[in-house]
Amino acid sequence: MKTERELNRCTIRFLLAASALLIVTGCAQVQRGLLFHPTHESPNPSLAAWKLGDRVIGYARIVSSPRNVWLLLHGNGGQAAFRGYAMPSFSPDDSVYVVEYPGYGQRPGTPSLESINAAAREAYDQLRAEFPQTPVCVAGESIGSGPACFLATSPRPPDKIVLMVPFAVLRDVAGDHVALLPSRLLIADNWNNVASLQTFNGPLEIFAAKDDTIIPIRHAKALAAAKPQTAFHAFEGGHNDWPYDGRVSIHNP
Repeated sequence: MKTERELNRCTIRFLLAASALLIVTGCAQVQRGLLFHPTHESPNPSLAAWKLGDRVIGYARIVSSPRNVWLLLHGNGGQAAFRGYAMPSFSPDDSVYVVEYPGYGQRPGTPSLESINAAAREAYDQLRAEFPQTPVCVAGESIGSGPACFLATSPRPPDKIVLMVPFAVLRDVAGDHVALLPSRLLIADNWNNVASLQTFNGPLEIFAAKDDTIIPIRHAKALAAAKPQTAFHAFEGGHNDWPYDGRVSIHNP
């Protein structure tokens, strides 16, 4: 017959196991609360609705006969309809399409690595089909650098990739902000930009903020170091300052 001490040890082991199970099974819900902060406001008329069939998949600044077409993967907050602030960073000769993530704006679904990557691939393939003779390039902002780098694995990769305030591996960033729990438990949707870019040989440009407290600049430096062809730029300011005062110029070539 077990002693009281042995029973207490069994109870403690059971409670620890149950707690771990709750953490793991609740991981998706926890991480969505940490990573994704969508808004669901009425669209801003400064950008045109971008439709695929009868579905709105994003918003765009469209110019006639563009020299380049850009797909912009935005950050984790807000929605695509309000990314007009980014347009001055692009050449006025280029069209810019901003994909809406599932669960953001008016787009149905739930944000996750899989759903956002799928939305990015669908949008990218649509632009490739619509502009077969025009360079199609990709820009990724913050967490949007994850799906942007994912597109580097496409059979026909982007003609150029530009990343603003990116990370190398998302879990490493999570570790900067969450000290009490292992980031592996909290971040199941772990975009690994180093791995995604491993076989990408096209032009790659990275802009990083010197005073970034959201994704400290060392993460962007680590990503740049993994790709010798990277053109790396460090600008004055914080994480959300990249679109302002000419800090970032997105162009091809």
